[in-house]
Amino acid sequence: MFFSLAVTCCWLLVRSVDVHGSSGETRIFDEEKDLHSSSVNSDLKVMTPSQLQMLAGLYDQHQWSGRLHVVEGFPCRKEMKNYLWGLRNGSIWAAKMYDASGRYNGQFFVGNDFWLGSSVLCSELQNSDTNVEIPPFSTHYFVAKVRIGFDSNFTSAVRQVHLGLCLPESCTVQDVRKLLSEEPANTLSMDIAGVKRVPGSYNLLRDPKFEIIGISASITVLLIIVASVVEILIKRKRNKRLHLKVVDSERHSPMDHSLSKEHIIGKADEDKTNFPLRLLLVFSAITNSNKILSIENKPKDSITCLNGLRVISISWIILVHTYLEVFGVAKNKFLRTLIERNFTYQTIANATFSVDTFFFISGFLLTLGFFRNESNKLNKEPFTKSIIQCLIKFMAMLCYRFVRLTPPYLFVLGVNEVVMRYVHNNSVFTPAVIDHITCEKYWWRNALYINNFFPQAEFCMLWSWYITNDSQFFVIASIILIVAIRGKKPLKYAVGAVGILLVTSWTSTFVIAIRYNYVARVQEPFALFDELYDKPWLRIGPYLIGMIMGYVMFRLKGKIMLTPPVVVIGWALSLLCLSSLVYGLGKHGLVVPASAFYVALGHTAWALSLAWITVACSSGYGGPFNVFLSCKFFVPLSRLTYGAYLVHPIVMFLTSFSLDGSLQIHQIIAIVIFFGNVVLSFGIAFVVSLVFEAPAINLIKIIPSGSG
Repeated sequence: MFFSLAVTCCWLLVRSVDVHGSSGETRIFDEEKDLHSSSVNSDLKVMTPSQLQMLAGLYDQHQWSGRLHVVEGFPCRKEMKNYLWGLRNGSIWAAKMYDASGRYNGQFFVGNDFWLGSSVLCSELQNSDTNVEIPPFSTHYFVAKVRIGFDSNFTSAVRQVHLGLCLPESCTVQDVRKLLSEEPANTLSMDIAGVKRVPGSYNLLRDPKFEIIGISASITVLLIIVASVVEILIKRKRNKRLHLKVVDSERHSPMDHSLSKEHIIGKADEDKTNFPLRLLLVFSAITNSNKILSIENKPKDSITCLNGLRVISISWIILVHTYLEVFGVAKNKFLRTLIERNFTYQTIANATFSVDTFFFISGFLLTLGFFRNESNKLNKEPFTKSIIQCLIKFMAMLCYRFVRLTPPYLFVLGVNEVVMRYVHNNSVFTPAVIDHITCEKYWWRNALYINNFFPQAEFCMLWSWYITNDSQFFVIASIILIVAIRGKKPLKYAVGAVGILLVTSWTSTFVIAIRYNYVARVQEPFALFDELYDKPWLRIGPYLIGMIMGYVMFRLKGKIMLTPPVVVIGWALSLLCLSSLVYGLGKHGLVVPASAFYVALGHTAWALSLAWITVACSSGYGGPFNVFLSCKFFVPLSRLTYGAYLVHPIVMFLTSFSLDGSLQIHQIIAIVIFFGNVVLSFGIAFVVSLVFEAPAINLIKIIPSGSG
C-alpha cells in the first residue's frame, strides 16, 4: 500500500499520452453523468460527414437576423439588431462579442461537450483601456444547456452541450432560450434544457449565511489575536521577573541557584490559576501553532507508524478526487476510458480502502487509550456506583468527541454551502453537486451524525459520510469498552459483542450485494452508494479489527516477540493481501458471487493487513517500512488530516469550477493538480485547526470532566 501512490505517479508520468475524452459516472464532479454514460462508444457506426458539418454550423450568430421577432423585450431586440448589424459590417466590438461566444470546435468523438467561448473576454469588452472600440451597450455572458440528438448512423447517444453566448445584458434568459429555439434542426433534434446568466443574481456579501460565517470567523480570529498578544506579554513579564529574581538570589545566596529558580518558576506559574486568563489563552495562535507543527510525538508512547498511514491515506483520497475533478471539466473525456483500461489505474479506482485505514486507526487508538487510562478504575467500585460512573464516563466521552470534532465540521459545512452557491452562480459549468440546496434543508442531519442513513440525493457534503460512520462507531465502541472494563465476565460479553457485530457486518453486506447483483469493477467505484458504500454495516469491520488490536497491544504492553520466519511470512501475507485487494479486480471486474465476497470481506482483510503493519512496526520488526512511516515529517501533517479531509473537496470545487473554460486533460496536468490540491488542502486545514479544532481541544482540557 505504501508504494501504491508512488507507483501510480511514476506510471502516469511515464505513460502520459495526449489522448482525449471519457464517458462514465463520477459521483462528485461529473456534470451530466446520465447523458455522458453512452456518449463515446467503441462501436460507433460509420460517420456521416454532413452531420459534422451541421455541428460546425450550429448557432452561428451571423444567421440570427431573421429570428429577432421572437424576442419579446424591446431593449434586447434593439441591441441585438445593433449587434448583428455591427457583425455584418465588420465592427471590431461585434467581432469580439462573436469571438467570445462558443461554437462547435472539434473533438466530438472524444467527448467534447463544452462549446463555451470565453466569459472573461465577454466581460472585458466594456474596458476602454484594453479595447479600441467598446459595444454601445453592456454585454453579459450566458450558458445554455442544449440536448442534441443525432441520426443513428452517426451516434445513438444524446449529447448535452454547454454553449456559451456573449449577448446584450438587456436580454433575459427567456429571450436567449427563444433565440436558440429558432435554430433549424435539419436532421438533428435539439432541446434547450436550460439557460443561465453567468454570473447570476447571487450576491455573496448579502448572503445571511456568509455574514454569519464571516462574523463568527472574525470574532474567533479577534480572540486569537488578543490571546496571542496576551501570551507574549505574559512571557515577557515572566522572563523579566525570572531574570530579576535570579540576580537577587545570586546576590544573597550564590550556592542555592536551583532552589531559587524553582521558587521563581512556581511564582511565575501563578497565572495558571487564573481561570478567565486560561480560558482566553486556549485561543493563542502561538501555543496552538507550536503544538500543531511540532515534530515530536505526544504522548511519548504513541505508535509512530500511524502518522505515515494517516498522511498516505488522505493523500490517496485526494488523488482519486483529483481525477474525478479533472474528468468533470475535461473536453477530452475519452481519456478516462483509456486510463481505466490500464492495470495501475486500480490504485485510484480502489481508493475506498484508504478510508478503511482511518476506521482501523480510530478503533485501535480509542481502545488502546481507553484501557491504558481506565483499566484500574471502574472495576474496583461497588456495582451501583460503577454503573453510575459508567454512564458519566459514556456521556463524557461523547461530549469530548462532539466538542472536538463539531466546531470545525459545522464551520466547513457552512463554508461549503456558501461556496457551492457562489460556484453555481459564477461558473460556466453546471456542477452536479447541489449542496447549496441540500445543506440548507438537511444540515441538521450532519450535526446529529445521521446523514448516512438518507439517500445520496439529499446529502450535504457527500464526503461527510466518513465522519458520520466514524462517530457512530465511536458510540458503539464506547459502550462496549465501558462494559469490558468492569471485569473478566463483562469483558467476555464485550468480546462476544464485537464478534457478533463483525459477523453481522459480513453477512448483511454479502446479502445486499447478492440482492442487487453488485459487480466490483474499476469503472464503477461508487456502485450501490445508497445501499452499501456509505453504510455502517459495510464499514464497521476495520473499526472492530482496530479495537481488537488495540486490546491486544494493551495486554502485551505494546511489544510482541516474533521469530524471523513469522516476521517474513507476516510481511509477505500483509503486502500480498493489500496488493490483491487494490489490484485484483482486473479489466472487467468480478462476477456477482465473487464481488459479494470481495465487498463483504475485503474491508476487514484490509484492516487485518494494517494490524500486522502496526504490530510489526511498533514491536521493532518494521525495518524500512517503519523508518518511512515513522518519519517526523509526517507528525505535523498527521494532525491536519481531519481538516484536510473536510476541506479538500471544497478546494477542488473552487479551483475547477472557477475556470473560464474546459481543460485539455493530460496525465501530467492531473498529477500537477493533485500536488496543488494536497498543498492547498493541508494549508487550509492548518488554519481551520488553528482557529477551531485546537481551541476546542484546549477548552476541554481546562474544564473539569471525566472524559478520557
